[in-house]
Amino acid sequence: MPEPIAHLNGCYLPQTDARLPLNDAGFVMGATVTDLARTFRFHLFRWADHLRRFRQSCEAAHIALSASDEQLTAIAERLVEHNKSVVDPDADFGVVVFATPGIIGYYLGEPGGGGDAPPTLGMHTFPLPFARYRRLFEEGATLAIPTVRHVPAATVDRHIKQRSRMHWWLADREIQARKPKASALLLDEHGPVTETAAANFLLVQGDTLLSPPLDAILEGISLQVTREICERLGIGFVERPLTVADCLAADEALLTSTPYGLAPVRQIEDHVYPAPGRVAQRLMAAWDKVAGLPISRQILAHP
Repeated sequence: MPEPIAHLNGCYLPQTDARLPLNDAGFVMGATVTDLARTFRFHLFRWADHLRRFRQSCEAAHIALSASDEQLTAIAERLVEHNKSVVDPDADFGVVVFATPGIIGYYLGEPGGGGDAPPTLGMHTFPLPFARYRRLFEEGATLAIPTVRHVPAATVDRHIKQRSRMHWWLADREIQARKPKASALLLDEHGPVTETAAANFLLVQGDTLLSPPLDAILEGISLQVTREICERLGIGFVERPLTVADCLAADEALLTSTPYGLAPVRQIEDHVYPAPGRVAQRLMAAWDKVAGLPISRQILAHP
């Protein structure tokens, strides 16, 4: 049976052989910029938007990305085309692209220092773990608010999609110790609601979606798609700081994320919402049309 391949520093290789050295800055400094796209029926979805965000993240993180969009697209398409032969035909892929500043030579007693070597650039695919998302469509998401706060935007620009994620790890561990099926919904240092580790967060009030200001959160591609859908459906979309009190007063709550598009929230702490509510149902149906397949059905079909 063929083996999935990955791409690392200009070379295609078996995915099991794609490894970074111990002195790569992605390990040593936690300095890794990344992006995650997905396929629908093995066709890349909103790839140009993901590339744009990836390139902006690299620039903001001072990682000199030499590959062109055309080169990155060719790599992604080749990986998808090859790797779809080794998965279930009803599967779909997550496509991960990442970059680091490269190796730090002195860390292992080698020539060169941080920033002297060329950046590391890699890409790989993985079958989307649909079973992981079943509960979102069977029950709705459960969220809770930890004591851990989001990293201040003045410290790390939240528009950089990156893997320095210790605060997310700590937040989710705290929440799951008291609510095993819940995910952490972080507040920023001043109190407003921001996002989860894997999704943008929205509230529904009447026929309007409420989003935290986009300059306070990661610019989600699925959030962008949801906003476009709202414009077509005549659903209002308002950006403003959201408080915990706003969450408790809302009619519905939603998550948007690349693997599943849009999903309802059933509960935040002890407050329960309809899942899915009226607006969520309209948005989910519109998402299916954009994706070209019934997303929730695809996810629920996988045990």
